[in-house]
Amino acid sequence: MDHIFMLSNNTRMPQMGFGTWEITPDSAAESSVQAALTAGYRHIDTAKIYGNERGVGKAIRESGVPREDVFVTTKLWNSDHAFDSALHAIDESLAKLGLEYVDLYLVHWPQSDARDEAWRAMQEIYKSGKAKAVGVSNYSMRHLQELLDNTALVPHVNQVEFHPFIYQQQKELLEFCAQHSILVEAYSPLSRHAKTSHPEIERVAERVGKSPTQVILRWCIQHGTAPLPRSQNPEHIVENFSVFDFELNDDDMAALDGLSEGERVTTDLE
Repeated sequence: MDHIFMLSNNTRMPQMGFGTWEITPDSAAESSVQAALTAGYRHIDTAKIYGNERGVGKAIRESGVPREDVFVTTKLWNSDHAFDSALHAIDESLAKLGLEYVDLYLVHWPQSDARDEAWRAMQEIYKSGKAKAVGVSNYSMRHLQELLDNTALVPHVNQVEFHPFIYQQQKELLEFCAQHSILVEAYSPLSRHAKTSHPEIERVAERVGKSPTQVILRWCIQHGTAPLPRSQNPEHIVENFSVFDFELNDDDMAALDGLSEGERVTTDLE
């Protein structure tokens, strides 16, 4: 059975991704991505600012997995938002990855005053085929509405922090994205493991016979988001991917929905 989300342009994206933030140097990124691909992941997320595109790309190219079977994401950094800089940045990332295209290219943050130029460049990159889909990351509803008011190309994805502990704060954004057919990717889905031992999560985990991290990742998927857990531990990499053989019931989902306390692990740009 395929575990796939379909983006608004009919691009197929695996429901579970492997995040590589803070996995450096390139040798560490290479070995971690190799382990992820061996475990069954077919969705790898990196970014220019992570400094590991070479290692990520090498692992993908040498994995033996056909290129068309691996969904690869990288991101445009803040300093490259000017139109020409953005066009150069995708070429630079592709060269480091050693790939002819990425499946998804994202504007990493909306912090630059030139983000409108960045999106204009993203449209050119999309038309060129260097990215099969384009989107944004860390965009609030305000940023998304500003973008929607000025473009014909709606982002295919918005990658944001998403986990049970900020669910109520992100619920409106999740609904807004759904209304506009923007798929939400969930980074830091495990809240950097800070609270995976919460009693309510452990109770649900015991009921379904899974680990607390598996329960949280399943919760993300059942909310229609694509979680991007990261790890350098091969056992954890396998464990995190093993979330497709069970479901949470309505009571379990409601229990995790109720854990919100508003504590983020990244910046809130509202």
